[in-house]
Amino acid sequence: MSNVGREAIFPTRQSLAVMKSKLKGAETGHSLLKRKSEALTKRFREITRKLKQAKLKMGQVLQVAAFAFAEVNFQMGGDIAYQIQESAKNSRVQLKTRLENVSGVFLPAFDLGTVEGKDDFALTGLGRGGQKVKQTRETYTRATEVLVELASLQTAFVLLDEVIKTVNRRVNAIEHVIIPRTENTIKYINSELDELDREEFYRLKKVANKKAQDIAAEDAVRRERKLVEGELNDEQDTGPADMLKTDDDDDVIF
Repeated sequence: MSNVGREAIFPTRQSLAVMKSKLKGAETGHSLLKRKSEALTKRFREITRKLKQAKLKMGQVLQVAAFAFAEVNFQMGGDIAYQIQESAKNSRVQLKTRLENVSGVFLPAFDLGTVEGKDDFALTGLGRGGQKVKQTRETYTRATEVLVELASLQTAFVLLDEVIKTVNRRVNAIEHVIIPRTENTIKYINSELDELDREEFYRLKKVANKKAQDIAAEDAVRRERKLVEGELNDEQDTGPADMLKTDDDDDVIF
């Protein structure tokens, strides 16, 4: 934790409140991203399993389609490509796309749809090999469906792989950099505030001691002054009285 350092911030109580709020937000974000990573990883494993099965299925379907094409080519005399080019005017299948939401990540998915309309292959193979042409067509239709499924899974696989790497990097950054740095900053602010409190307590104690010393000195000076004044008054009272002095006598009214 000490290797990540701390943030350059002035140690105040307001900064401490801000850093505590930041730490709470980082912990909440880490928890949410961790759950998101787990959900994406679970879906990634499912897609990996389906992708493996789709690749195996694709190999088998293409093998059957290749044999079917060889058979129909043999039965029709080698002009199957020309007949298909002459017959096929419009596409009979259509690729549809949709988005699938997985923990906030939108994954594209492909579906194969059929276009309604006139069948351009109705008369293909009318002379010979018509049944084999129909079977080959159905075989290649299944191969196209498997190919679309494989493309959908492969696209989701690549996107999820990138997203999982990004989310894991964020989780690791929050866990090993942001949270330790924030905690170090909070410890630094607390230590500085404690040091300021100790300094303030020491200063107040010194001020109180200084005031007590000043008050004691003033009391001592006051006592000495009273003692001096008392001694002077005693000397004035014990002196001989002037019998002729009448300035201070009160007037007597008869």
